[in-house]
Amino acid sequence: MELAYIPSPSRGVLYLGPIPLRGYAFCIIIGVFIAVWLGNRRWVARGGQSGTVADIAVWAVPFGLVGGRLYHVITDYELYFSPGRDWVDAFKVWQGGLGIWGAIALGALGAWIGARRRGIPMPAYADAVAPGIALAQAMGRWGNWFNQELYGRETHLPWALHITSSEGGRVPGYYHPTFLYESLWCIGVAFLVMWADRRFKLGHGRAFALYVAAYCVGRGWIEYMRVDDAHHILGLRLNDWTALIVFLLAVTYMIVSSRLRPGREETVEPLAADGPTDGPVASGGSTEGAVASGGSAEGVETDTGAGKPAASEPKAEPADEPKPKAPAEEPESATKKS
Repeated sequence: MELAYIPSPSRGVLYLGPIPLRGYAFCIIIGVFIAVWLGNRRWVARGGQSGTVADIAVWAVPFGLVGGRLYHVITDYELYFSPGRDWVDAFKVWQGGLGIWGAIALGALGAWIGARRRGIPMPAYADAVAPGIALAQAMGRWGNWFNQELYGRETHLPWALHITSSEGGRVPGYYHPTFLYESLWCIGVAFLVMWADRRFKLGHGRAFALYVAAYCVGRGWIEYMRVDDAHHILGLRLNDWTALIVFLLAVTYMIVSSRLRPGREETVEPLAADGPTDGPVASGGSTEGAVASGGSAEGVETDTGAGKPAASEPKAEPADEPKPKAPAEEPESATKKS
């Protein structure tokens, strides 16, 4: 008899009338909000404008969802295109199946498009949102709990996950809650990146690279515990090889970047750094502002000296010298010299 275990939900969807409310989708949505909220705070702290992170996320999130689904479908194509399978199921994202590798890759492409439209350096944006992405992953893993999927080997530990569903080849029993392991690991990664960023002033994409490297370390040993079907290469699951390769790339980037571009960006968003451009005009501190108020730049300066003629006062012309302009234009000329 098991004294303690983590129960699985009896179902992963509730119905509000005809509208299905799926736990997997809610976890993804909540994760996105967490990432945008924390990313915005970090972006503003670095000198950026509030709202910029959300504007770029409008590009990054859809690209990330498509990329995550594409990676899953490509690497597990037999679930959708083998005999007896329905290829239409490849579009049913709510049933689970988002590969983080594809989500980050294509999501980065979407973020690059959004950042380019705003004139923002992509590495600085990536550094700001890195901890939020880790927390979003931590929240998203609970979607696997709602779907009773991606668990580990059988175990009788007090925190074992009780699987009750027998759909899709599942065998009811007690298993390692790998969804929980990865969720906790991602929370740790988020705090690690925030601490290292404050301690070492990471910049030029190095905070994001640290997030990627740290996540890959955890994903490696957690992936090794999983028992769901996966392709193997030289005895290792495909995602283990992916984690190893991405880890090496992230570490290499950190080393090379720190040598080529040490320190942190002084300006992350030009508009925020330059400040408003209409201040001097509105306050009359520019030549144009003075003219608009009925004076001139020279007139303002000479008002401080009593009894001195204005610098813009025209010189007296000889009486017998013809005027250069027609009489009809005299009022306009006098106005310009006033």
